[in-house]
Amino acid sequence: MQYGICNLSIVPLREEPADTSELVSQVIYGEIFKILEQRKNWSKIRLAFDSYEGWIDNKQHLEITEEAYKDLNKETPKLSADLVEFIEDSNSQLYPIVLGTSLNGLSNLNHKHEGNYIEGKKVKSDLIKTAFLYLNSPYLWGGKTPFGIDCSGFTQMVYKLNGYKLLRDASQQATQGEALSFIEESEPGDLAFFDNSEGVITHVGIIMKDNYIIHAHGKVRIDRLDHSGIYNVDKKTHTHKLRVIKKII
Repeated sequence: MQYGICNLSIVPLREEPADTSELVSQVIYGEIFKILEQRKNWSKIRLAFDSYEGWIDNKQHLEITEEAYKDLNKETPKLSADLVEFIEDSNSQLYPIVLGTSLNGLSNLNHKHEGNYIEGKKVKSDLIKTAFLYLNSPYLWGGKTPFGIDCSGFTQMVYKLNGYKLLRDASQQATQGEALSFIEESEPGDLAFFDNSEGVITHVGIIMKDNYIIHAHGKVRIDRLDHSGIYNVDKKTHTHKLRVIKKII
């Protein structure tokens, strides 16, 4: 088994080994992974954080030893706290990094960072404060950053910045936590999941106080939440059908 680390700010994770293939997620600087299959130009990987799999360009990561992978995987994550900042390599060249970047692998990459970072578990009330950092970020299928993010990437990164692990896709996240029977039982920071006409969970958002929800739909936005689902305040109609509410922490 081979192992790798992302040495660039935001790298596409694709469904198939081709630049034209669907973006299924992103690999952010400092993320580590197992290399499941290696070809001339592409590698199939499994991310350590959420076990998500996809294909990454071989020019956009570096291999590390199994020992380094295991050491990094058991460390408490240190995550960049600013929307955008920079790290510096041994030649004094700057690399941009984004909110939520893992800083644990700096020594493995011979890089240094002098900015702010977040470490450890935070109180549940901090989830909404973190969610507001992504407000108005554009929607991007497979995205995980303030410059483009999808609904489950948004919830995953908000929880990650507060010290908690969520799986990658909305349908996967819906398997986590404790189900609540009514909206009235929920607290700010709980997750609401929504399904399509076939009953497949396709959307997720973070519940706020007073029956509001923050979620990624066109952009990260705030809408009303009721027993039917999400009521879009701009379109004046329901856009998503409520399936279940989950308490994760």
